[in-house]
Amino acid sequence: MKVYGLIGYPLSHSFSKGFFAEKFQREGITGCVYENFPLTSISELPALLERTDLYGINVTIPYKEAVLPFLDEFSPAAEQIKAVNCIRFHKGKRMGFNTDVIGFKRSLLPLIKPHHTHALVLGTGGAAKAVMFVLEELNIPFTVVSRSAQPGTVAYEAVDATVVEMHTIIINTSPVGMYPQTDAAPALPYDAITRHHLLYDLIYNPAETLFLQKGAAKGAVTKNGHEMLVLQAEASWEIWNEKP
Repeated sequence: MKVYGLIGYPLSHSFSKGFFAEKFQREGITGCVYENFPLTSISELPALLERTDLYGINVTIPYKEAVLPFLDEFSPAAEQIKAVNCIRFHKGKRMGFNTDVIGFKRSLLPLIKPHHTHALVLGTGGAAKAVMFVLEELNIPFTVVSRSAQPGTVAYEAVDATVVEMHTIIINTSPVGMYPQTDAAPALPYDAITRHHLLYDLIYNPAETLFLQKGAAKGAVTKNGHEMLVLQAEASWEIWNEKP
């Protein structure tokens, strides 16, 4: 039996286990199982890595950076972002990948139009780093927005109507608006949003955050994070089965 799984803590609401169980059944994939491995500390990882039946691991909060010292090689994206959410065991080596990058890029590309020339990235966490990596690959200039101004970022107070008008892609990588705080939205001048805007929210619960509702009300194209989640999971499967 080939064992795949997810490490993180807590894992009570993880997407991956259900996704892969359904995938294995739907596609008639046999001899494989996907398990949750809730690790209360990264110190528990070495014992797990000794398992000889382990073929691939997904990594979620809070260990996407903590796993780096345990790996031998990295994909270019994982190396630049310094975050791994997919580990492949191959020829005695542990290889780290970032499939958030792959999932986001595959989800975003079909939505990009010629007038989508500049982006606002809301948030500065690990997900934001994956988004920024993709925007750099696509040669789309971006401005990062955080709760307080830091080197390389601007504060929400600095995002006025003129800034919103210029940045026709707005990507929320922060947890603002996620269940159960569904009545919250990033502090933006939403009246400046038009049908030329694309609003992308990495949150998928709820399916339509208040951020996306406000954008849709102004005629903007909107997208939540569910497809990205599915695509990054599929990318993990490709990597584990040598189909990158």
